[in-house]
Formats: sequence, C-alpha cells, structure tokens
Amino acid sequence: MLNIQNYTKRFGDKIAVDDLSLHIAAGEICAFIGHNGAGKTTTLKACCGLLKPDGGTITVNGIDIQKDPIACKKIMAYIPDNPDLYEFLTGYEYLNFVADMYGVSEADRKARMEALAERLDIKNALPNLISECSHGMKQKIAVIGALIHEPKLILMDEPFVGLDPIAAHELKEIMAEHCRNGGAIFFSTHVLEVAEKLCDNVAIIKNGKLIAHGTMDSVRGDGSLEQVFLELEDHKD
Repeated sequence: MLNIQNYTKRFGDKIAVDDLSLHIAAGEICAFIGHNGAGKTTTLKACCGLLKPDGGTITVNGIDIQKDPIACKKIMAYIPDNPDLYEFLTGYEYLNFVADMYGVSEADRKARMEALAERLDIKNALPNLISECSHGMKQKIAVIGALIHEPKLILMDEPFVGLDPIAAHELKEIMAEHCRNGGAIFFSTHVLEVAEKLCDNVAIIKNGKLIAHGTMDSVRGDGSLEQVFLELEDHKD
C-alpha cells in the first residue's frame, strides 16, 4: 500500500531523512517512533505529497506520489499533529466541504458523518464554529474529515494528542477496523502502550535514519525499542 524507497530529504546543509526505505502492506498498522526532530513528520509529509523528496521514490498503492499526486490523494488521508481547519466554518460546513472535495455522495457523507460523530462524542459541537472548539474537538473533526471518503491509506502524526481517553479508545478501534477492512495506517507516536497493543509493525527512526523495522517482538528482541523510549523519556522536560 505504501512503499518508500531510499527517501532522502535535506533542508539546506542538514539531512533530515537519510536513505529511508519502508513498506507498509494493506491491512497493516505501523507505528513510526522516534524523538522530536528524528524525521517522522518530514517523512509523513513526503508520503502525502506536501514535501518533495531530494532522493528516492514514494508510491501509494503503486502510484508515484510525485508523478500523480491527485490520484494518490484520492485514496489517502493525512492528519497532522496540529490540524489547521477553517475556523470561520462550522464543523458541519467543514466536513461537507471535505466531502465535496472527494465527491462523496449526500447519503454516504451523512451516514459516515453521523456514525463517526457519535463514536467520537462530538455530534453536539458540529453546528458550532470551529473557532469555538477546543483542541480536542478540532482533532476529532479532523479525524472525521480524514475518514469521510473511506481512504485506503491513512497517515497520522501523533493522532492521540489532545484526545480524551474515551475518544482515544474509539480512535484505536476505528484504526483497527480500517485495517481489518483492507486499509493501511502509518502513524507517529510517543506512546509505547499504543504501539504495543495496536500495531502489527513498528519503524524506529533516529537522526533521520531508520534503525529498526519489524514486528514488536523482533524489534524488542534487539533492544531498539526500549532504547528509543528511554531516549524519549530523556527528552521530556
């Protein structure tokens, strides 16, 4: 579903991501783990076409994101760590705008919107202006907007930040259901418990280089996982 081959990205003289190769299959949830500045967000942005690689290729369902970005974006969704929504719209107006962009029918959007809003407990807030919503509410609206066209691939950057425990649990369930239905998810996280309980595979990046990729057991076996989470703890203030 997502194939990254020798991806390299530079910002001036700094190499942010160095020759990274990674494959995520349909039906798979992969956690992307590393400290701040390791290259996670840079990689995720390249996967959805927001950043142009300085080297390598990225394909989504066999389609090169640089050669045909529109075709890729039709079958994927991206949730950034701090969603920028149109705050002058209500939640409903924003979600209908997204549904229009993806050509989702009136019947389908209504059913999906109501089901997801119910699960994420935000139905009562959708008539309000987004500017009046809390960070957690905005995150929930962004999640619904990402899922409304039923993408095959979902990219998420720290999706659980700002969500209350009930909404976080529901999002985990939604992610698992998405992959059981043949989709794929690639997301960054700092939470070891999430990676352990939810993911098929984990990918660990350090200073722009992929240092481990595989099942939780295989990565745990070589000590990479514990080392990275110890470093994450050290980076906390």
